Amino acid sequence: MTMTVDETLKQLHALGNETVRRHNTKYGAGDNQFGVQHSDIRVLAKKIKTNHELALALWQTGNVDAQLLAILLLKPKDLSAKELDGMVHSISFAHVADWLSSYMIRQHPDKESLRREWTDSNDRWAARAAWDLTAERVGKSPEGLDLAALLDRIESEMAGAAAEVQWTMNNTLATIGIRFPEHRKRAIAIGEKLGIYRDYPVSKGCTSPFAPIWINAMVSRKG
Repeated sequence: MTMTVDETLKQLHALGNETVRRHNTKYGAGDNQFGVQHSDIRVLAKKIKTNHELALALWQTGNVDAQLLAILLLKPKDLSAKELDGMVHSISFAHVADWLSSYMIRQHPDKESLRREWTDSNDRWAARAAWDLTAERVGKSPEGLDLAALLDRIESEMAGAAAEVQWTMNNTLATIGIRFPEHRKRAIAIGEKLGIYRDYPVSKGCTSPFAPIWINAMVSRKG
């Protein structure tokens, strides 16, 4: 299916849902959104299929739903590191950041160099992406990482970090504690000291993101 930007935006607008708009707004989205359910965005993406040019044009609109759709129309290998960096720095909503991390950043061939570049960024979305990639490396390929130094940074910087960055820093903290018994006691102690997400509301049956609870829960499941 070949569609223009205007045609695509019209379809997204028609799929808009007031309940989704309210949900998005509650979690930080601005007015530039239609409130399309993620399942409907996925269906539309399957109809359009991969379209690099359309995806980049949709991203430039700044519309939340258009950006989510754009992510599904791209292939990581077709996106240059410079283009991906520009996308990261133009994010305005956490749900978009999470989709971009899952579908593009974590799959990109230059993700490690980008992780290093973003690690000390003052941009909250670049820093969020860097810590997300760090958490992934801790869990999958920790060779070459100084875990003690990462814990030092988390202990000294997490309390003052933007909320968007705290989320993925916390993921790194928990992953270190879960994966590495020799660092577990310290990771739990840092989580207790900082207290971030201690009172985070969770649904029944779900694990709290509070690092000490999260670490202990995952370790106990492993037996």
